[in-house]
Amino acid sequence: MSETVTQSPSQQEVPAAAQSNPGGDVLNELMKPEVQQSLMLLIEQLPQITELVGTIGKTMDFVQSVATDEVLKNDTVGAIKEIADPVVGTVKNLAATAVEAKDRAAASNETISLFGMMRMLKDPQVQKALRFMNAYLQVSGERQSGK
Repeated sequence: MSETVTQSPSQQEVPAAAQSNPGGDVLNELMKPEVQQSLMLLIEQLPQITELVGTIGKTMDFVQSVATDEVLKNDTVGAIKEIADPVVGTVKNLAATAVEAKDRAAASNETISLFGMMRMLKDPQVQKALRFMNAYLQVSGERQSGK
């Protein structure tokens, strides 16, 4: 009498050793000395790992609350605008002054004489510009000699 052995497809795919000993691979891995040593190190570090995970959890909660806080977002945008608006106004003013001065200089055919320059030296704005230029050149020279 011939017998036909029939197995379901799921039984054919699983090796025979694994069918008789499920989890045997895990036990074999646990028996290795390097795995046991790694597990011991991990167990020794568990208090620190637990503390780290708690800190990460608190940090994530804080980040999520900050990211979803509309009042904080609006306050931050408002603070940035308060800082940026005066700077933008100053830059626009400087640009407008430079454009107007360029236009005036281009339109003028005036010859500036030596005596005209001496009169200009009395102007407070000229004195301020000369002091700035002198200080700038001193700082520039100090930085170049320091290199």
